[in-house]
Amino acid sequence: MIFLTVGTQLPFDRLVAAVDDWAGASRARVFAQTGAGKYRPRHCEHADYLAPALADDLFRKADLIVSHAGMGSILTALKYQKRILILPRRASLGEHRNEHQLATARWLGRKPGVFVAEEADDVARLLNAREVLQSGEAISDHADPALLARLREFVSQ
Repeated sequence: MIFLTVGTQLPFDRLVAAVDDWAGASRARVFAQTGAGKYRPRHCEHADYLAPALADDLFRKADLIVSHAGMGSILTALKYQKRILILPRRASLGEHRNEHQLATARWLGRKPGVFVAEEADDVARLLNAREVLQSGEAISDHADPALLARLREFVSQ
């Protein structure tokens, strides 16, 4: 199962439509958390919003996560060692307040297990290649102990 999530703040119809079109052609099972967008998927099970426990369960059960370039979605996918395909929202298209998701995608797109679609058309191409996309190592829920020690040392000075 593929889990599509657009997060809880803003709709992202461009991503939802791209995944829904692909799901219709591929007949793959996709569950989409769509937010309050105008686009209604025709080929995916979907809900506007999910209770946190259900979203967490879908992250854990999914074979692949598809998302905006939101840090919460990316970190949760990495925590569960899931491959994640991200399409950054663009302020220039009215999808966000600024272009920070482009910077996030450039930075995290170098991390194993994170795959970036530059445009909506790239989503289907990457989904078609999903069998060869490899996950990276899982990340911890907690900060690195060495970082915490350095911070404590700095604060206590």
